[in-house]
Amino acid sequence: MTALRRTFGPLAALAVAAGPSATSPAWAQAVAPRMETCPESLPAGTQCWSGRAESGAWWWYARPADWNGRLILHAHGGPRLGDPERDEPAEDLDRFSMMVAQGYAWAGSTYRRGGYGVRMAAEDTDQLRQIVWDRWGRPERTLLHGQSWGGNVAAKAAELYAVATDGRRNYDGVLLSSGVLGGGTRAYGFRADLRAVYQFYCRNHPRPDEAQYPLWQGLPQGETMPRTEIAARVRECTGVGRPVAERTPEQTARLRNILSVTGLEEDHLVAHLAWATNLFQDLVWKRLGGRNPFDNMGRTYRGSDDDRALNQGVERFAADPDAVAALAYDSDLSGDIILPTVTIHARYDPTVFVEHSAMYANTVGEAGRSNLLVQTFTTETEHSRLSAPQYVALLESLEAWIETGERPTPAGIAAACEALAPRMREPCRIDPGFYPQP
Repeated sequence: MTALRRTFGPLAALAVAAGPSATSPAWAQAVAPRMETCPESLPAGTQCWSGRAESGAWWWYARPADWNGRLILHAHGGPRLGDPERDEPAEDLDRFSMMVAQGYAWAGSTYRRGGYGVRMAAEDTDQLRQIVWDRWGRPERTLLHGQSWGGNVAAKAAELYAVATDGRRNYDGVLLSSGVLGGGTRAYGFRADLRAVYQFYCRNHPRPDEAQYPLWQGLPQGETMPRTEIAARVRECTGVGRPVAERTPEQTARLRNILSVTGLEEDHLVAHLAWATNLFQDLVWKRLGGRNPFDNMGRTYRGSDDDRALNQGVERFAADPDAVAALAYDSDLSGDIILPTVTIHARYDPTVFVEHSAMYANTVGEAGRSNLLVQTFTTETEHSRLSAPQYVALLESLEAWIETGERPTPAGIAAACEALAPRMREPCRIDPGFYPQP
């Protein structure tokens, strides 16, 4: 344990400390499986179960009456910061019910605890695979699906657990949707910039009469700030949440500057600021031993009414190299994939920017594995759920790739999606000609 902490930092050490007991496997059942009432969106005849692994992770498993012999193992987004609850996976099951409607069994885990930890979540995802295989038998194929932050989790799980100790593959293919695929060291810097720029203009997070702290901490250790309070402070400073006609000229100017410099949209300002508050607090204090992974020392902020004043007055912070190394160990990706992998990302995703997919393509390319990656992009402005035929077209194309060895093309996936759209009564918005810059 000591050597691991010295080499990789507190994230790695914490991942070991949070692991299962030495006397039983992590996927041993702390709470026996029980049958559940499935979400109404699932096909008639689907059976659902829930349970809890000894690690602490709650899980759900659903299997349709016309099961096709395949399993989709789902890694959810977030990270969610509260304690895991039994019914949380049912929300993800409902969101991706189109997969069960295509005949797939589906399994999803809460992970053992809330908060950051990509390797922890990847381990819990793989442990759920073992739970399902042990109880219901090994399926013909097992596919990994990661959504949002869960895209980082699933990609990491594919790197760590694709092959069993006997040489057999645990997984057959990977689908990553709206994924945080740049890894932790590149995913959150823009939110650190947001904290700095917001505070320069608003001076209310923290307020002058409150305890002062470095903005990269999110919040001081042990303090809390609900999203409603963050929204109230944003409203006070910028008028966001009020009709435009009711905003003062000063609020309008501050909002214009914040959005122009950060590139964010008004509707998502509160959400990103909340992540830069509560997620940062979790990451810094609980996972990185109070050390700073963020750096804006060399950043030149542009787009404001007075860039010189902004750059001279904004709070500056330098990253701790050990914190960056720990975060990289936990969440950055090697690109050394061995499984056919398809991704989908909305061009105008307001939460996880589409450039993440381009960063992942570069990482995979540098590892010499581009032949195992196919990426698609849509014209949507959504993040949490894209149009249903797109997921189904990706799954069908991934299955055909596994079956035949013939790598699909974005144009072929788009054509398959268009064919599915009338039956599924949702549009297909894949743009096979688009590719983002990293």
